[in-house]
Amino acid sequence: MISREEAFVLLKKYLKEPKNIRYSFAVETLLKQIAKTLDKNEEMWGVTGLLHNIDHEYTEGELEKRGNLSSQLLEGLIPEKCTNAIKANNYMHTDYIPITSLDKSLIAAAAICSLILATAQTTSSKKVKDIDLDLLVTKFNDESFAAAISRSRIELCVDLGMDIKFFLNLSLNSLKSVADSLNF
Repeated sequence: MISREEAFVLLKKYLKEPKNIRYSFAVETLLKQIAKTLDKNEEMWGVTGLLHNIDHEYTEGELEKRGNLSSQLLEGLIPEKCTNAIKANNYMHTDYIPITSLDKSLIAAAAICSLILATAQTTSSKKVKDIDLDLLVTKFNDESFAAAISRSRIELCVDLGMDIKFFLNLSLNSLKSVADSLNF
């Protein structure tokens, strides 16, 4: 498996937009925290989160290619369970059904990171640090808010043994821990 430093080089090779890079860092941070909580391999899960979206700028408008292209680019560089999780994140188009805790964690992490970043935009500062758990719970329950973000993807945390409120809090605190360095 490639190191985190090698993964970062790949990330910068394929993603140019700062917002996409920052989002990848956010998912990496959260997946590492989930791995820690579940007593899984934090480095492997973090690298999976960091690289899960490297095909984003190449597949915009072609959702059916997302995940498949990433897994092809990463074949032999990261374990198959990692590339499978990346495909599972777009299971509607890759036909890879989420089965493992890594698959479900990546799906839930990617969705909640998007919801937290959308919620930050509703605060006066537009910063993650100004979101509290009550606000995030309210936004999660308001399906008209950021309607494109699937709440059912976030709810996969239940399959990991985490209730929704615990997962929302874990996710929010995880992103707050890197918010300043990512300018969130």
